[in-house]
Amino acid sequence: MSAVAAKPILYSYFRSSCSWRVRIALALKGISYDLVPVNLVKDGGQQFSTEFKALNPMKQVPVLKIDGITLSQSLAIIHYLEETRPNPRLLPQDPKKRAQVRMVADHIASGIQPLQMTQWARSIQQHSSNLEVALPLQNLGILKQIGERKMEWAQNCIASGFQALEQILQHTAGRYCVGDEVSMADLCLVPQVANAERFKVDMGPYPTITRINKALLELEAFKVSHPCRQPDTPAELRA
Repeated sequence: MSAVAAKPILYSYFRSSCSWRVRIALALKGISYDLVPVNLVKDGGQQFSTEFKALNPMKQVPVLKIDGITLSQSLAIIHYLEETRPNPRLLPQDPKKRAQVRMVADHIASGIQPLQMTQWARSIQQHSSNLEVALPLQNLGILKQIGERKMEWAQNCIASGFQALEQILQHTAGRYCVGDEVSMADLCLVPQVANAERFKVDMGPYPTITRINKALLELEAFKVSHPCRQPDTPAELRA
């Protein structure tokens, strides 16, 4: 079997927001694939193994092997799937709506999700002695506070991002984030709401986000790709 014809392989972690986005895209487009779990916690993080670093030097999931190439970064993967397998569309044909989809997706993927990641807080705690040499005193103090209060840090980052996102969606949303068709923006929204719930963010101030998330979770592609239904989901977290 040629590399192009080989079945795609997704390297994923059940709880990873970025992996979940790609799983949703694959499900929506009806693309069958093999899944290789990468446990980001076990053994100090399997993403740091020599084998995985050869796949992705950034040591992050997801990674998708498809059509003879290896891709990382969730939005880059989704764009590739959209360009090579355009049905159903995840980017509207209308250029204004397409720009709005990209805006919402980037708002979440670049503006909210990276800031709430508590592994950076854990890393700050672990390497605080080395940071004392490299950073001015006032910056070091801020970073140490983040490490000690990582839950509060995540809550604040998500809440700040959701305040802006709620306002944006009030202008762009129909049934979903942009109009009435599922788009790349929706693939980013649902995992981020799940993160908010995991970090116990009060969703009361965000009725538009909550409404769209509820509608999306009724769709089969979002159900089968959910973290509670993955091969590597721990038994206690399964649906």
